[in-house]
Amino acid sequence: MTDIRRTVLWVVFSASLFLIWNAWNVHNGQPSFLSPRPVATTAAAPKSATQPVAAGNTAAPIPLAEAGAAPPASAQVAGEKVTISTDLVKATLDTKGGDLVRLELLREHEHEQRPWYAPFLDFFGHLKPVPASDVVLFDHSAERYYVAQTGLWPSSSGPGALPEHHTLMTLVPGPRVLQDGANELQLKFESPESGGVKLIKTYTFHRGDYAIGVKHEIVNSSAAAVHPFLYFQLVRDGNDAPGTSGPYSTFTGPAIYTDTTHFQKIAFKTIEKRDDAGKIARETAASGWVAMVQHYFASAWLVDKSSVASAPWDFFTGKVDNNTYSVGMLVPVGEIAPGATKTVDAKLFAGPQEENKISSLAPGLELVKDYGVFKILAEPLFWLLTQLHKVLGNWGWSIVGLVVLLKIAFYWLNAKAYGSMAKMKAINPKIMEMRERLKDKPQQMQQEMMRIYREEKVNPLGGCLPIVAQMPFFISLYWVLLSSVEMRGAPWIGWIHDLSVPDPYFILPLLMTATSLLQTWLNPTPPDPVQAKMMWIMPLVFSVMFFFFPAGLVLYWLTNNILSIAQQYLINKRLGVLNK
Repeated sequence: MTDIRRTVLWVVFSASLFLIWNAWNVHNGQPSFLSPRPVATTAAAPKSATQPVAAGNTAAPIPLAEAGAAPPASAQVAGEKVTISTDLVKATLDTKGGDLVRLELLREHEHEQRPWYAPFLDFFGHLKPVPASDVVLFDHSAERYYVAQTGLWPSSSGPGALPEHHTLMTLVPGPRVLQDGANELQLKFESPESGGVKLIKTYTFHRGDYAIGVKHEIVNSSAAAVHPFLYFQLVRDGNDAPGTSGPYSTFTGPAIYTDTTHFQKIAFKTIEKRDDAGKIARETAASGWVAMVQHYFASAWLVDKSSVASAPWDFFTGKVDNNTYSVGMLVPVGEIAPGATKTVDAKLFAGPQEENKISSLAPGLELVKDYGVFKILAEPLFWLLTQLHKVLGNWGWSIVGLVVLLKIAFYWLNAKAYGSMAKMKAINPKIMEMRERLKDKPQQMQQEMMRIYREEKVNPLGGCLPIVAQMPFFISLYWVLLSSVEMRGAPWIGWIHDLSVPDPYFILPLLMTATSLLQTWLNPTPPDPVQAKMMWIMPLVFSVMFFFFPAGLVLYWLTNNILSIAQQYLINKRLGVLNK
């Protein structure tokens, strides 16, 4: 039986080392072993930008993903930047292509980067406050590259050159600020005729909405019908977003959703390795969307299927330049007769991953919120958390309330586990005496130990299995708190002003360490001295990580510890084993 307990202990210790190793890999840019693995997409050789494609065939050449293709001469022409402001965003657009090149989220603020010794400087009044800066999602600067682009792509039955994201467009005069009482602000870009085709792109920013309407009007002024494709792509560097470094970072990179393969995440390193081999990932489906995902925020192109031709769409990812990657889709517009105009409606979502809001924009869009492999449990837990917040009005107390509800739900299972551990603690003196008496007779020691367990009706695994059964729920809650943007800037009490950043004074991690050690004291002492030492070392190892975890996660574990201690203490007291 000692061998069984030793095996269980080593399994727990190995799992702890695995979690630490996994967190270290994520911190160094490796994909998490606990997150869904990126789905491999079909690879095809890249085609020349001038290769003709039959009308209606979605195996069209990829626009920006072909890094080897020479850019048009218009790519060297600088456009004019125009900035607009609404109640939610401050956006900068470029007349070259009508691209969205900068997006500042006015209601989301970057976390203050504090050194580990900041609490001491705070105490002595030597740390100057740093003004909060807004989160910048899209950015075209020397430090970052993250833009949203659209344009037309030709087919063999139409002209060879059409307006695209390198084309210099004209901005139609209009307001630049969302006025009081107005619900929307529009910016319109018009391209010159290229190949007999003109593109008019209209952005519509709505009050209180992170989904930007993007309307494309394609005017055919030529003497022949055209069958163009409209591409939508997001281009981004492979660097982590500001403030996302740490042992708890989540996925950053492209994502594709189609009606056939559903949600796929593609790591930047996967694109890098594939494109170095001269391949571009492409996938054909009836409809879907593309996105760029990072911790708490996302951007996604959502196209109204009813406004385009009923033909397959082409989805792609590719390496654009050194450490720059694209994800996009090529959508067939259908035939546009001479003198006719075709309108394609789309939305560009760019903002926080507020699950209850983004789920209504497109099928599966809420999947950009990374719940790891525990999505099936995490979603109902998040729903319950939001219901508690509606009642309590504070996310910190909602976390406490959710843990209380989980402890109530598992009360009898925990009682069985703690009762088994209390019985183990009660017979521990008898076990220790027997081990000392038979230390030179290991086989007889095992037989005697089995006899004591049998007579005392104690199951050595009875304290482990009920707790193991609950672990998926508590791990799911961990991912809920880690992934929910609602925790950003959410205060709890006193010194906790933001549940998504570490406790600035390490009070919660210290309390967590103390309660973990108290739990160890309440548990039965293993007969094996090595096991006994490990039981005290493991809480200290875990506590080191919690010093760098967001306060909301530490609050969740601390609440769970306190409730577990209370239940275990009462059971031990009832059985009279507190001092054994």
